[in-house]
Amino acid sequence: MIKTVTIYCASSHKVDKKYFTLAKEVAEVLCQHQVAIRYGGGAVGLMGQVADTTLQKGGQITGIIPAFMMTVEWNHSLVEEMIVVADMAERKRLFMQNTDAFIVLPGGTGTLEEVTEVLTLKRLGKFTKPIVFMNLDEFYTPLLNFFDTLIDEKFLRPEHRAMWSECNHTNQLMETLHNAPKWDANAISFAAI
Repeated sequence: MIKTVTIYCASSHKVDKKYFTLAKEVAEVLCQHQVAIRYGGGAVGLMGQVADTTLQKGGQITGIIPAFMMTVEWNHSLVEEMIVVADMAERKRLFMQNTDAFIVLPGGTGTLEEVTEVLTLKRLGKFTKPIVFMNLDEFYTPLLNFFDTLIDEKFLRPEHRAMWSECNHTNQLMETLHNAPKWDANAISFAAI
């Protein structure tokens, strides 16, 4: 059952409009299905779009933001449930608590760093929930192809391909979340190559 998701995404306000549309549509789908959202707490870029849409639709959203970002006013002032943490490490740890899945929207190095950490923990069986890449216009195809290279070159096992899912259209999002391959703590038994 998917009741709460964590969304990783960009804070850049300069990205193409299509990515804002994607963020809006993802938030709308989640609100329609009464899925609570956890995100990075920002007010601009795709983070701001996710928050704005969720608030407009009457959905539930929680921001998790480091204190240093609050000092430069990156936080979304209308998100009532804003958890302020000491640093990025605590933020990432809280992202993984009380969530049923991760949705990865287009993003930069912060998004990549966050998702690769959670993929590593999934490989070790420390995180078992779905991880879904929203692959609009093949944004994540080079990264997913690189993951295939890691498998081909024996840095990952073929079984590790089940750690993530890909979704190309928001009308497939809930189905993708519900049909993600099962994963459990026994994954540590085949984490090593």
